[in-house]
Amino acid sequence: MKTAAIVRILGFSIFGYFFLNWIGSEGETSVFVEQTWVWAFLGALMLFYIAFEVCLHAFEKIMYRTLSEERQAKYDADMALAKINQFKWFKDTYKKLLGSKPIEQEGEIVLDHNYDGIRELDNKLPPWWVYGFYATIIFAVVYMARYHIFDGINQDEEYQIAVAEAKIEIEEYKKTAKDLVDFNTVELLTEAGDLDAGKTIFAGNCVACHKASGGGGIGPNLTDDHWILGGGIKNVFKTISEGGRAGKGMVAWKSDLKPFEMAQVASYILSLHGTNPADAKEPEGEIWRDPLAPVEEVDVEVIDSTKVQVIIEDQPVTGDVVNDSIN
Repeated sequence: MKTAAIVRILGFSIFGYFFLNWIGSEGETSVFVEQTWVWAFLGALMLFYIAFEVCLHAFEKIMYRTLSEERQAKYDADMALAKINQFKWFKDTYKKLLGSKPIEQEGEIVLDHNYDGIRELDNKLPPWWVYGFYATIIFAVVYMARYHIFDGINQDEEYQIAVAEAKIEIEEYKKTAKDLVDFNTVELLTEAGDLDAGKTIFAGNCVACHKASGGGGIGPNLTDDHWILGGGIKNVFKTISEGGRAGKGMVAWKSDLKPFEMAQVASYILSLHGTNPADAKEPEGEIWRDPLAPVEEVDVEVIDSTKVQVIIEDQPVTGDVVNDSIN
């Protein structure tokens, strides 16, 4: 097979790869990664094209053999001439870029220097080198004017701007990349679809210890105000991800659940708050209140000189006054 045919086959394969990737890819992921069967399709196209080149070469051979000897000789001469003139423009341009004289004309540039029979040619510098050197001078002048005369942004400032832009892009990406959720960025999910997904995960992994109602079994009650490792979406997410207390808490689920799945089940658990199931376990841990929640007004009623009653969330709490504090 001729070199030209091999070049055409390589060109067709490269074109086919990028064309299929262009029409089939969605987003930044290559179609060859998303749908591996496309490799087989590209391979089939390549086989058909190679077969076409083989048939074309065989047809040329058959047509050549049908020619008379004189026509074959003329054809061979034409092909030889075409081969000589092939890439002629490129070869001539390359010689000009070298800036050297042919061997036949070197006598014109021989210097008078003679060292033990070794003589020196006065070849000019290659034009590509000379023009490249001129380009560096122009670049240096523009660079000096830009950054030292007109106070342009220096490299450090450009770096800081690029970093700031990258951070903005990362934050925008995180908004759509659900599985990049972590303890610091997780937020409470309230959509019905997310809560249903969390319920399904809870039913498949958590009911053995916390019961289907969340009232608690081996594990603690998840429906009251008491939390062993802290309540709220961030603490619950972290507990699910990293596990409970060492030696007696639940295992870490970060290797079994994706970050967004942990956010869904954490949100579902928090939706169980206040449901008060009939089989609820006794409270464990301490009452947890969201530090970011607005502070509610507290009504204080003095019962006598030693007792006061504080109304918190419509629930009266009575305590003794000791050293101006409430017990």
